[in-house]
Amino acid sequence: MSIIVTDTGFQPDDWQDGFPTQSQAANDVNSLDVPSDANPDAIALTAGLCMIRVDFPSFADGRGFTIARQLRLRGFTGRLRAKGHVLSDQYAMARRSGFDEVEISDDIAARQPEADWLARANWRAHDYQARLRG
Repeated sequence: MSIIVTDTGFQPDDWQDGFPTQSQAANDVNSLDVPSDANPDAIALTAGLCMIRVDFPSFADGRGFTIARQLRLRGFTGRLRAKGHVLSDQYAMARRSGFDEVEISDDIAARQPEADWLARANWRAHDYQARLRG
């Protein structure tokens, strides 16, 4: 089972349409599952695409942050979800890079409860620039 983390805490997963991979996807899918080694320029941003889920195979693998940023720079405005081994300490970076939500396992949620994630939910106010402004 998965738990979705947003700025308001833990939520149940409301996405019901599945996630085809890039190799399984037809031209006009509404969602897409993207591996951490994907080339963001190779992802077709069609009109019907409303959800992209980017895999994080390890908390030390930050390529998903780059993929999210590149997709947003290319104009993707749909839901962008980080999935996998994302830590609560990385939540602010995930949000700043363009992710709307994070999908974690029950195991990660048990080790890092909702309060840990909510402590980082005010990600706009707690970046290094805000600290420098004092």
